[in-house]
Amino acid sequence: MKQILLAVLALGALTACAGEPAKPNMNSTNKTELATLGGGCFWCLEATFELLPGVKAVTSGYAGGQSPNPTYEQVCGGDTGHAEVVQIEYDPATISYAKLLETFWEVHDPTSLNRQGNDAGTQYRSIILYHDDAQKQAAEKSKVEEQKKLSRPIVTEIVPLKKFYAAEAYHQDYFRNNPTKGYCQVVIRPKVDKVQKKLKAEKH
Repeated sequence: MKQILLAVLALGALTACAGEPAKPNMNSTNKTELATLGGGCFWCLEATFELLPGVKAVTSGYAGGQSPNPTYEQVCGGDTGHAEVVQIEYDPATISYAKLLETFWEVHDPTSLNRQGNDAGTQYRSIILYHDDAQKQAAEKSKVEEQKKLSRPIVTEIVPLKKFYAAEAYHQDYFRNNPTKGYCQVVIRPKVDKVQKKLKAEKH
C-alpha cells in the first residue's frame, strides 16, 4: 500500500541520499539521549513521538540489518535485513525512556509478526534497538509488563543497535508535510489522535 503511494514521490526525490543525516537538531546538548524503535511504517512512529513533551527530534531511518547505506527500495525488497525505525532524541529530565516505550506499545501491535495493517514484510517488524545496558533492561522489563495486558504473545525483538541510517529526505516529517494524503488520513491520523487524546487527559 505504502509503496504504491510513494511511487510518484520517489521519482521527485532522486537527489536524496540514504544514510544522509536528516533534520539535525542545532540546539541539542549533552543532556539529550537517543532511543531507536521500530513498529511498522516509520511515518507513523515519527508523527506520534514528535508530539511528546521532552522529545527534541525524531528521524525516520533504517536499522537492524546487515547492508550498509540502504535505500528505501532496497529495504522494501526485504534483503537488507533492516527495519523501518525512528531515532528519537529526547531530554531524559523531561521524559524517560520507559515513558517512550509506553507510547511505543500503544501506537502499534507488538503481537503482529512482520506486519502492521496492510504493511507487510520484515521491514515492518516490531523492534527495540537499545543503545546501552540500561535501555536493554528497561526494554525487557517494559515488554514483560506489556505482555500482561495482552492475550497474544509479543513478538517484538530487543537487540543492540549497531548502526542507524537516516532515510531519504522525502521520508522526513512525512505526515506533517502530507497531511491530506490517503495513507496519512487512514493510517497515521488515528495514531496521532490517540496520542493527543492521552496527552490531553494527562494534563487534567
